[in-house]
Amino acid sequence: MTATSAPPATAHATTAPAAPPPRRRRRLPFSPWHLLLAPLALAFAVPLIWLLLSSVMRNEEINRFPPALWPSGIHLGGYRYVLGNAMFPRWFANSLIVSAVTVTANLVFGTLGGYAFARMRFAGSRLLLALMMATMAIPFQLTMIPTFLVMKWLGLIDTLGALIVPSLVTPFAVFLLRQFFVSLPRELEEAAWIDGCSRLRVLWQIVLPLSRPALSTVAVLTFLSTWNDLTWPLIAINHDTQYTLQLGLTTFQGQHHTQWAAVMAGNVITVLPVLLAFLGAQRAFIQSITSSGLKG
Repeated sequence: MTATSAPPATAHATTAPAAPPPRRRRRLPFSPWHLLLAPLALAFAVPLIWLLLSSVMRNEEINRFPPALWPSGIHLGGYRYVLGNAMFPRWFANSLIVSAVTVTANLVFGTLGGYAFARMRFAGSRLLLALMMATMAIPFQLTMIPTFLVMKWLGLIDTLGALIVPSLVTPFAVFLLRQFFVSLPRELEEAAWIDGCSRLRVLWQIVLPLSRPALSTVAVLTFLSTWNDLTWPLIAINHDTQYTLQLGLTTFQGQHHTQWAAVMAGNVITVLPVLLAFLGAQRAFIQSITSSGLKG
C-alpha cells in the first residue's frame, strides 16, 4: 500500500482594495476674511470715490436732484478755480508748516515723556501718568476758551503760533510711546549702561531705532489731526493770510452761492497728503498698535 502525499496547499493571497486618494481641499488664493473685508472696504471707499468724481463735474451736475452719479465729462473748472486762487498756495504752506512743527514737537517731547514714565521712577510718577491720561477724556469744547485766553495773553492770536503751541505735545503721544517703551526688553539698555552710556545716549542709540513703528504711528496720527483741524483755526485765526487749508476752503462756500466743484476739488487736493502719509506708514502703524496694546 503506497502512501500518497497530498498536494501542497496553495495560499491564495487576498489583496485589500486600495484606499481612494485623499481629496485635496481647494484653498482660496486669499484669506476667507477677505470675503467680508472687501465689501466693507468698498463701502468705506464710496465717499472718496464720490469726492473724486464730483470734483470733475460742473456745479449744475452736482446741484441736480437727484444728483448725477457719473460726470458727463472731465471738467477741470473746479481745479482751475482752486489753483487760480492767489491765497491757495499760502494756505497750503501754512498747513504744512503747522503740521510739520507739531509732528516734530510731538515726536521729541512725546519720546522724552514716554521714556521717563516707562523707565524712570520718581515721586508721583504713577499719579502724574493717571492725571495726564485723564485729560484725554476732556472734550476740546471745555478747554477751548481757556486755551484762547492763554494764547491771547501770549499775543499769539491770529498767528500760526496759536495753532502750534497748544499742540506741541499731546497726552496720546506720550501714552503710546510709553506703552511701546515698556514692551522693549530692559536687558538691551542695561548692557549699554554697563558700557558707560548715559541715559540720553541709550535712548538715542538703543531705544529709538527699535521704536520706529511707534514713532511712525505718532507722526501719522498727529499729522492727520493737525492737517484736518478746522475748529481751532476757525477760533484763533482772523486774517486770511494766516488761514490753514481747511479754513481757506470754507471761503468757497457763500451764503447764497457755493462753488461745489471748487470745494470738491480743494478737498481732493487736501486729502492727497493725508492718504499718502497713511499708506506710507500703514505697516508701521499696525505693528505699533499690536505691540503697544499687548504689554504695559
